[in-house]
Amino acid sequence: MKAILLFGLILWCALSYSQNISRIAFGSCISQDNSQEVWYTVDSFKPDVFVFLGDNLYGDTEDMALLRQKYEKLFGKVPLQRFLQHTKTLAVWDDHDYGVNDGGKEYPKKVESKNIFLEFFKEPKDSDRWKHEGIYHSVTMGEPGKRVQFILLDNRTFRDPLCRVTTDEDCYGEYGPCEDKSKTMLGAEQWQWLENTLQQPAEIRLVCTSTQFLVDFNGWEAWANLPHERQRFIDLIKKTKAEGVFFISGDLHYAELSKMVIPGQYNLFDLTSSGMTHGHSCAGENQYRIKGAYMKPNFGLIDINWKGKDTEVQLRIVDDKGKLKIEHLIPLSELKF
Repeated sequence: MKAILLFGLILWCALSYSQNISRIAFGSCISQDNSQEVWYTVDSFKPDVFVFLGDNLYGDTEDMALLRQKYEKLFGKVPLQRFLQHTKTLAVWDDHDYGVNDGGKEYPKKVESKNIFLEFFKEPKDSDRWKHEGIYHSVTMGEPGKRVQFILLDNRTFRDPLCRVTTDEDCYGEYGPCEDKSKTMLGAEQWQWLENTLQQPAEIRLVCTSTQFLVDFNGWEAWANLPHERQRFIDLIKKTKAEGVFFISGDLHYAELSKMVIPGQYNLFDLTSSGMTHGHSCAGENQYRIKGAYMKPNFGLIDINWKGKDTEVQLRIVDDKGKLKIEHLIPLSELKF
């Protein structure tokens, strides 16, 4: 009987990963102390996959028993429980579920926190995530010609401390761009993994990064704090000839769509959704912003229309009541070399 059940589980996993994906939902910044009614709204859109983009709860502790209690409180909420029963999920973490505000590799409980994270998000025991440092991972779903690759980055485990600045400007954070090119966002092993991952076959590549990739420097945590690392990623896309790359991000408690025009390469887009249970009073500056910012509770939607000669990707931000706030259509042919 156990063998039959195991075979059934393996078969289910194989079928789920071969399923063509047409709708992806995502979000970030979920307080376990707030109402979780937003999950009913997300569920009404019937996504094939939901991506948790970090700050999936607010842990902020080195006490692992307390961190576990906070996970139990979040996952015990009925709206989220019901959603998880029938929706495939993927997850990365950010600072608050990692364990410390704005934290990086200096956090002493990263191994213990990782184990709790993987446990509550039901990472399969044979997953590579259990075998290497950090939580980076990739999953590809869909049949050839309709493959969606989810690239799940870890922006915390390996990241060096950021450079601080002093400012009195409103909506401006405390970090500045670091000129020290020895500082890293991803670490050597994750960078090598990323290069290999970008060379795997896929039609659409969804880079899931907890902090914004395409944002002008505004003092908050982002790839802009380590500009040499962001440029390294851009150069890596060109080096590997990886086509169909989109970025999705969270963290800042508001939503926006950003676009970077890159000479000799296709344009890059970053759809930011934050937060699911709470918003913010103002948005930082961003020269790459083309739509937004929306500062009340929200989540992101990506619809893929595989029909026709040119696949179309619809990017949307929806509020917690289901009303459309940001929308942008991109033909996949525009994301090719």
